Amino acid sequence: MNATPSKTFLVCHGAWSAGWAWKKMHPLMQAAGHRLITPSYTGLGERAHLAHQAIDLNSHIEDMLAVIKYEDLRDIVLIGHSYGGMVATGVADRARDKVRQLIYIDAFVPEGGQSLLDLNEAARARMQELAKSGDGWRVPPNPTPPDTAPADVEWLSTRRVDMPIKCFETKLKLQGGPLTLPRSYIYATRITPADTFGPFARMTKADAAWSYYEIDASHSPNVTAPEALMTLLQKIAG
Repeated sequence: MNATPSKTFLVCHGAWSAGWAWKKMHPLMQAAGHRLITPSYTGLGERAHLAHQAIDLNSHIEDMLAVIKYEDLRDIVLIGHSYGGMVATGVADRARDKVRQLIYIDAFVPEGGQSLLDLNEAARARMQELAKSGDGWRVPPNPTPPDTAPADVEWLSTRRVDMPIKCFETKLKLQGGPLTLPRSYIYATRITPADTFGPFARMTKADAAWSYYEIDASHSPNVTAPEALMTLLQKIAG
């Protein structure tokens, strides 16, 4: 028997990625008696054929709300990874009665009225230029962290796809005011020189409303450090 009751984890994945990138976490969650649900947003992963220039942050929030509705999910441990922090914040706002707690993994933590590019001003010009240099609306993937194993680099690079720029430009609209549910932040400490998520780590560490954790991993521990991430998620959700 499991010492901890079964939990339902729902992942809002990062940019350019999709549900497939959480493959290593499924057997770990299953072994621990939990349910892990990793949907892919419209235009990404196995839904890449649906990509179009009107897709924005709200499209991806709606994707996740539809999963909650049609899978009849409740008492959810909602995970937001990277760009998924934008999505998860919107989902938690609109499904307050369904989400029990929110875990950000090296993720953006927006307030109402903020876009990802508002939170990452340093990347704004580069991302908008990348989108313009293509067909006007697609941003190609960022490089994978240097400590990613060669086999994983190959696995990732053959599956990651461009993101519609509107996903990064859309300002989050919170409908129910500030979130009050339990929130945790996991900061991946193998940082790049840009340290994009350092400000959110410092903010959440200093705020008594948050639980703060660190993981000795680069930006996608679901790929590079799945066991360590699993241990941490068990601890937080337990």
